[in-house]
Amino acid sequence: MGTKVQFRTNNFDSMELAHKSKILREILKVTKTEIEGLLIIEPAVFPDDRGYFFESFSSKRYFDAGINYQFVQDNISKSSKNTLRGLHYQVGEFAQGKLCQVISGKVLDIAVDLRFGSPTFGKYFALELSGENKKQFFIPCGFAHGFSVLSEEAIFSYKCSAYYNKESERCIIYNDEDLKIDWKIINPIVSQKDLLGKKFEEIGKDFFYEK
Repeated sequence: MGTKVQFRTNNFDSMELAHKSKILREILKVTKTEIEGLLIIEPAVFPDDRGYFFESFSSKRYFDAGINYQFVQDNISKSSKNTLRGLHYQVGEFAQGKLCQVISGKVLDIAVDLRFGSPTFGKYFALELSGENKKQFFIPCGFAHGFSVLSEEAIFSYKCSAYYNKESERCIIYNDEDLKIDWKIINPIVSQKDLLGKKFEEIGKDFFYEK
């Protein structure tokens, strides 16, 4: 049986919400995308003559911003130019929400809506993440995820709301004819494992959209 994915805003009274929103705007800029659930996050960055500082995660602040996930695992990958990783997701009790960012370099980050019944089912959203723009991309459960490396090298970091589980992992082929994703690279470097990914039309009904 598939997982029902429902999105709710946190409940605050109007005065509390206004106060929280003011504080959040000073530290986080959160932008909704055309695909419900996907969020672009821009932390406030404080540069000086030594370099810069920014708060890359705070459980309370991100919860107040609408990210109702408890992250349990952090992953980091280093990849060379034209590397393509994806499209990955996990199902069942190990379905993962992800908070993605790039430490150095530049990637094109992709999320594909897998929620049956969603008005954007089968659509994808692309966002450039880099060590320069310091943007973060929040991807809830119900999406496949992947990225391509646009710079000579990239260090990619992401938080997960569930542990890795081999039996629960799934993969969709990166060049699926129905998805038609433009990865912005030529001659991608793809692992043998990812080359065995399924077609989008073959995916199971693992996630269902609920308003």
